[in-house]
Amino acid sequence: MKILKLMAIIMAIILGLSASPAEFSKNEDVMNDYDPLVDVSVTLEFIALRAIDEIDGNEPDFFLKVFIDGEEYTSPVWRNERYIYNFWNVSRNVDDDKEIVEIEIQLFELGENRSVLCDIEGENNSLHLKYSIKTGRWNGDDFIGDASGYGRANGCDDGSIYVNERDCELYFNIYQNDFDGDGIPYWMEVNEYGTNPTINDGSIDYDNDGLPTSWEWRWGFNPFEYENHYVLDYDNDGITNFEEYLMSSDPFRKDVFLEIDYMDNGEGCVVTNKAIEMLKNPFHRRNIIFHVEIDESIPFDSFTSQQEVLEIYKNHFLNNGANGRRSIFHYGIFVNDCFPTGYSFAGDGPAFWGYGPGTNSFVVSISQMKKYDRFRPDIPFDYFIASVIMHEMGHNFGIRFGNPPGCDNQFSKYPWQLGYYIYRNYKSIMNYRYTYKILDYSDGSHGKRDFNDWAHINLSYFELPE
Repeated sequence: MKILKLMAIIMAIILGLSASPAEFSKNEDVMNDYDPLVDVSVTLEFIALRAIDEIDGNEPDFFLKVFIDGEEYTSPVWRNERYIYNFWNVSRNVDDDKEIVEIEIQLFELGENRSVLCDIEGENNSLHLKYSIKTGRWNGDDFIGDASGYGRANGCDDGSIYVNERDCELYFNIYQNDFDGDGIPYWMEVNEYGTNPTINDGSIDYDNDGLPTSWEWRWGFNPFEYENHYVLDYDNDGITNFEEYLMSSDPFRKDVFLEIDYMDNGEGCVVTNKAIEMLKNPFHRRNIIFHVEIDESIPFDSFTSQQEVLEIYKNHFLNNGANGRRSIFHYGIFVNDCFPTGYSFAGDGPAFWGYGPGTNSFVVSISQMKKYDRFRPDIPFDYFIASVIMHEMGHNFGIRFGNPPGCDNQFSKYPWQLGYYIYRNYKSIMNYRYTYKILDYSDGSHGKRDFNDWAHINLSYFELPE
């Protein structure tokens, strides 16, 4: 029946006939074949794997085991890799008349004597999912609106942020083959949307709300019901649904975007991939996904004044108003030297006054970072870079000088200063005592005069005041 029906549809297309959605049968008319146009195959696409905890103090040797409807698939072993990107796909032909495909994903670290299961789920280590070939969506241990993100598993979701349980995060996608290539399954097109499953209409915006059908289907919105995606921000990260669409990010999971420009004296950019990976971990443990874009080098200057910083902001970040990055991205500039040697600012006002709402940028002196590196050879240079970015981003999130009192306190840096002891419990990168010792904000659990930075950061603080 499937072959005959498919041949009839193809012939109609060849002859130039326009088949209407009503001409495609409902499921009950085709013996519960959820897609009579194709032989359904389900694919798991693995996008990223990151070790959040230390794995035995070494670079781990990871591999995955995947079970699709009970059939086991084992990945290659990725040796000495903490962070792996776009690394493996696995597909299985499934029963077209069975809606749910059962999927289990396990992550292992290869040991000398035995392999050890790593934590990617938070409770049971393994990830259990139910994928529907009717809707093209899945649920179970991961679902749309999940705090860790749809298509992302996080071993810290059980609260083991400060406990080493081999916690890792895994990014993935699940999809099935589709006759017209728009990604929307046949059953959804015929039974829910009333669209033509032989015509790729994924890019069409039927309800004129600014977002295409494929995006609204993907995230569970109705593509035929207008919603103001230009203002909706379900995850309160300061990035609207429309902006999430532009950035291919999850509208129900918190995201931070940072662009970095730098001066190059011939040694390249000081912000390395290793520094970026270090920076991500404290945020990702708490399901705030940190995206960093190293954009471009800027003309070298031995010293950059605050006014020159604003000119860089205008010309290299805003491109003189030619783009809309101000509403999505934070902006960091690494210059050779500046005064102060690191500070946050709002590009829409005087450079130094960066503590009001709208603060979205910071500048850092590369020469100062290299001085720290010479004085502290026991600390990797990448750690210094990750630390200074996280500190200045704290100001972009609204953690400001004097609020709390231990933040940016010049009298708490050294053991001969009283503030060093008064604010010793404020174990935060925002406290100068710990700026290059703790790559984390405080969670407020350390006693008197501590402050819960994580509970007070405001991801939309970078937005311009109304």
